[in-house]
Amino acid sequence: MQSREDVFNTLREALIELFELSPESITGDANLYEDLEIDSIDAVDLIDHIKRQTGKKLAAEDFKSVRTVDDVVDAVFRLAQQDA
Repeated sequence: MQSREDVFNTLREALIELFELSPESITGDANLYEDLEIDSIDAVDLIDHIKRQTGKKLAAEDFKSVRTVDDVVDAVFRLAQQDA
């Protein structure tokens, strides 16, 4: 089982790899859209990446409510807990 910190670190690596973001800019309270400049197409790419990493699909409806990196971590962590 992954901890919340493991999920954050995996997400952080994905954001760096996919969107060439600086590691320092990726904090729990960083806003995906305003601080990290993630747009709707990027969000779809991120959802797809999460699915490949976890084997679970994060529903688009769940992703609509996320605003910060911590929101994504929480959504992925909840998804992972469903099988636990």
